[in-house]
Amino acid sequence: MPLTSLRSPTSNRARRGIKARRRTELGLLVAAGIIIVATYVLMILGNTSKLPSNLTPLLLCILALGVATHLANRVFLPDANAVVMPLVFLLNGIGYVMIARIDLAICHHRTPTCHIIYPYYAPLQAAWTAGGVAAYVITLAVIRRSRDLDRYRYLLLAGGVILLLLPLVPGLGRNINDARLWIQIGSFEFQPVEIGKIVLCIFFASYFADKRELLTIPTARLGNRLVLDPRPLVPIVLAWGFAILVMSVEHDIGFSALLFTLFIGLLWVTTGRTGYLVLGLVLFGIGAYVTGKYFSQTHIRVEDWLNPWPLANGSGGQLVQSWYALGNGGIGGTGLGLGQAAYQVTNSNTDFIFVVIGEEMGLLGATMVLVAFLLLVGAGLRIAQSARSEFAKLVAAGLTIIIGFQAFFIIGGIVRILPLTGITLPFISYGGSALIANYVLVALLMRISDEGTAAADAAEQAQYEADLERRRRLLTGN
Repeated sequence: MPLTSLRSPTSNRARRGIKARRRTELGLLVAAGIIIVATYVLMILGNTSKLPSNLTPLLLCILALGVATHLANRVFLPDANAVVMPLVFLLNGIGYVMIARIDLAICHHRTPTCHIIYPYYAPLQAAWTAGGVAAYVITLAVIRRSRDLDRYRYLLLAGGVILLLLPLVPGLGRNINDARLWIQIGSFEFQPVEIGKIVLCIFFASYFADKRELLTIPTARLGNRLVLDPRPLVPIVLAWGFAILVMSVEHDIGFSALLFTLFIGLLWVTTGRTGYLVLGLVLFGIGAYVTGKYFSQTHIRVEDWLNPWPLANGSGGQLVQSWYALGNGGIGGTGLGLGQAAYQVTNSNTDFIFVVIGEEMGLLGATMVLVAFLLLVGAGLRIAQSARSEFAKLVAAGLTIIIGFQAFFIIGGIVRILPLTGITLPFISYGGSALIANYVLVALLMRISDEGTAAADAAEQAQYEADLERRRRLLTGN
């Protein structure tokens, strides 16, 4: 048998796989764009019974943003996952349509003859989306290897601490809805904790990857038994405890819960020991009891969760109105542009935007959003599983935990599975700092995906070449 017949098209197959992934991504982006435009047209028709006059600019903007992300992926991430960006694009687009719907509802509710489609929030969200895409491209251009982040572990920790403390600086921080999470410089407002959660995730992943064996294998002696040495946990617990303390001082329940979940989740992924998970649940129970009893903001949220009806005219009014709105939506929804939650529920464009989706798109539309988040989480876990290093695996798992549990906390609070945390729904709720931070998060996730796939292709190529060499020796007798 000639040796040429043994040559495998592995490298060619890898190149075809790259092209196929990017073609798949482009097709999914086009499908997501069609859904977004159709949703927008139906929303405007539901309000004005006329086709939107700005349909062409909207199409061009959606096309430009989709092409920008796709080209960036082709240049910087040829091997990356093909599903993540279309899902992000779809969620971001649906969020924009819902924010435009809320703007229109509030405008018509205040002034029935108002013909301004976008009074305020929708154009800002569009600008923040463009900023998020720019941050995505810049992150890919700057961070070419995920392992580079591992070199700056303690520098990242210092940066994360500074970001958490900035809202407490007098004259710089601002109180909004009893939470001190914002900083204001002139007319510019930003939530530094949105970037801080990503920075702390990278620090946790770096530390756990370095101390994995010490956290997993019993090395300390207690009597006649070997037990886990608790000393490696001390620095990381202190860093985590400090972050939780700062979040408590800033009166933010949502990000405190998110940081706690991130810490325990990464510890469990690192070691695989259920004992850490049980310990985390015990600590969570103790913390929930203490904060619920002695912190007024948490106490009010728990009371609203247990029985909001006596407080329907006060702090429980949002929840009661949101449940009526979801019930009004039913299976198929009231129709885009025809619901009432857009102007009746407070903070409908941020904390309660899922209520507007559930009322106007019904259970089917709300389920579509949930499925999109589940697919995004599934893609993130798959990326973590195929990561080329322990550090990259933990970073991908941590970033996925942030996206998944952030969505779970706010949706669970609305449907009364959990107390309401006031955290935003990723990519859908209005908010520039959250949107830009989430695009940076996705860029890091895609970088890890690209490295993992490329490493798998290289391993496959090396395996084939080894098999080819063995066959050559068998045929030649050498």
